Amino acid sequence: MIAIEGLRFRYRPTSEELFAGLDHAFLSGRLTLVTGRSGRGKSTLLYLLGLVLTPSAGVVRVGGLDAGRLPDGERSRLRARHIGFVFQDAALDPNRPILDNVVEGGLYAGLTRTESEGRARVLLHRLGVNLPEGQRPGEVSGGQAQRIGLCRALVKSPRVILADEPTGNLDQESADIVLATLTDAAAAGATVIVASHDTRLADRADDVLAL
Repeated sequence: MIAIEGLRFRYRPTSEELFAGLDHAFLSGRLTLVTGRSGRGKSTLLYLLGLVLTPSAGVVRVGGLDAGRLPDGERSRLRARHIGFVFQDAALDPNRPILDNVVEGGLYAGLTRTESEGRARVLLHRLGVNLPEGQRPGEVSGGQAQRIGLCRALVKSPRVILADEPTGNLDQESADIVLATLTDAAAAGATVIVASHDTRLADRADDVLAL
């Protein structure tokens, strides 16, 4: 489980405060949809839950641990091993082959190259992006890139999956694949948190948090 207690955040001392002391528990085995109009802090909340940002006030708990206040190195290790990010723009390294992009997520989590590569190939096949060896991100469509980014997040079997508008720019087929994969991850026991305007997610979500 990951939870927030009394959460508040400002990017700068003079900027608008977000969340106003928000409390919420995101449960294992459930997909939570985070909604709200632009500027309400959906993406910021994911970065706080992912231990990339530190709250201005309040607590971010991961498995009962006040993770938001840990030293940088410990937060980085916790994030690398247990938290998978799916970014809106896929955020793949254009200079490296697709397989290496996916394998990297497992290496950061402590998997061997062999183990990570084996998992990566299974995921790429399952999500329909088992492309020619050596192909790079700049040579694939946006829908394929997003599915590759999802493979990278899943390769380490994370306990927490954070997805920022994962279907925002996708065709229907790619969106359905991404949504089904996230739903399956929650059914398998992960805590899945998706920030999105996509109304298709409402029917698949177990919980909804409106900001």
